[in-house]
Amino acid sequence: MSSSPTAPSSSPEAATATPPGATLQLGLATIGFAICFWAWALLGPLGNSYGQLYSLSDFEVSVLVAVPVIVGSLGRIPIGALTDRFGAKVMFPLCSALTIVPVLFVGFIANSLPWLLIGGFFLGLGGTTFAIGVPFVNNWYPPARRGTAIGIFGAGMGGTAIASFSTVPIRDAWGEGAPFIIVSVALAVFALVSRAMLRDSPAWSPGSGGGMWARTWATLKIPATLQLSWLYAIGFGGFVAFSVYLPTFLQNAYGLSASDASFRTAGFVVLAVVCRPIGGTLSDKLGGVPVSIACFTVVTVFAAVIVFQPALMPGATIAFLGMAAALGASSGATFALVAKMAPPGTVGAVTGVVGAAGGLGGFIPPLIMGAVYGAEGDYGIGFGLLALTALLTLLFTLGPVRKRVRAAAG
Repeated sequence: MSSSPTAPSSSPEAATATPPGATLQLGLATIGFAICFWAWALLGPLGNSYGQLYSLSDFEVSVLVAVPVIVGSLGRIPIGALTDRFGAKVMFPLCSALTIVPVLFVGFIANSLPWLLIGGFFLGLGGTTFAIGVPFVNNWYPPARRGTAIGIFGAGMGGTAIASFSTVPIRDAWGEGAPFIIVSVALAVFALVSRAMLRDSPAWSPGSGGGMWARTWATLKIPATLQLSWLYAIGFGGFVAFSVYLPTFLQNAYGLSASDASFRTAGFVVLAVVCRPIGGTLSDKLGGVPVSIACFTVVTVFAAVIVFQPALMPGATIAFLGMAAALGASSGATFALVAKMAPPGTVGAVTGVVGAAGGLGGFIPPLIMGAVYGAEGDYGIGFGLLALTALLTLLFTLGPVRKRVRAAAG
């Protein structure tokens, strides 16, 4: 492994002091992350509209809205390693600027399912910025505050709420291309601002040696990497799955309009976003394992409730909001554990792998839900599988993850 780009100083002062300018850098990174996630989530609110326009099946719609997750997931692995090597000041503006291309392509060129899938695939580039921001923030804050700081940065996933709230109303008010123009302008502005104002922490130094793929392979061999990847695949993956597929579910299962379904999905996303830093802060105080256990217990119970498809008000609404809070908090808890368990110099690479697992965790459920609905006409089996998966994750956290955390603590 290379010399440590994320290694903390050994002095007592460095363990507790926050460098000057950290708050500004955290704010810039969070705003940029939100804008990139806004771009990443553009297809979700429009899924059913594209389905009607191009006569797509339920499964084809689920594939369309899930495809951006692929690059946003797997792309985090090399982007995280590249961030360890080149720093966020290079990677953040670069990825933001490149995301403009697929946004405009989807908005103005793609005119069939194959072209939308291609555009959506590259639209996932916006999701890779998560693997830039976590090591960047991790370097700016001392260990005792990293859970809170990374949780605040993670609240930038609220960009998906912006997409849910705004995409359909903007399209209806100003035309089909308007949401894509607005997002492209926001990405361009952030790319310029971040290039001018973003700066890497004094604690960071460029990694070298071994190459990107060698670093990634070495990261995969760290036991904590795969364990945390599973937690994030279920926690953040569940959030991503709901953020992209919940509008379709609400329209199919409860007969809501596209606009109403998008607004309700935005409420789900906002609650998850708010609870992410709460999960990080609670993990700093109570530990990431107890917080994760509580979160997966909540998801298990409420997913089981949705199996029976209760009335939207109040039963289903309470269940979905409960899951939103738990999934958001569990995501914050997982990266509080990353900050404590990742060996020095590997935070970017570990973040990339764990973040990829989270994104892939969000890619698979919409496909399952679409296939189940197409075959059965309801979603009961899909939510039953979610409840079972959350229960297994709860038991996994109680066992191997808790054991690994104790070993890392010495």
